[in-house]
Amino acid sequence: MILSQLDKLIAKILRIDKNLRFEELEKVLKRMGYTISQAGTGSSHYSFRKSGMPRLTIVKNYPIKKVYVEQVKNAILEALSEVSDDD
Repeated sequence: MILSQLDKLIAKILRIDKNLRFEELEKVLKRMGYTISQAGTGSSHYSFRKSGMPRLTIVKNYPIKKVYVEQVKNAILEALSEVSDDD
């Protein structure tokens, strides 16, 4: 089975990889339908919003803090559970 780049990123998030970058979390969240906004000019805080889902606030730094990766992991798991509930 060949995994896409997105599948590989999701796998990294699910295992809470220590080398994740903000841009990787951003890419996955955007593909999941989240919109992004910056708290203010020059701010390192970014908000991700999606209708019906809690807002995620992530601080852009490297390495990305584990707490933010866990937030994205929970959003992925919730989305996956919704897909399996629809079956």
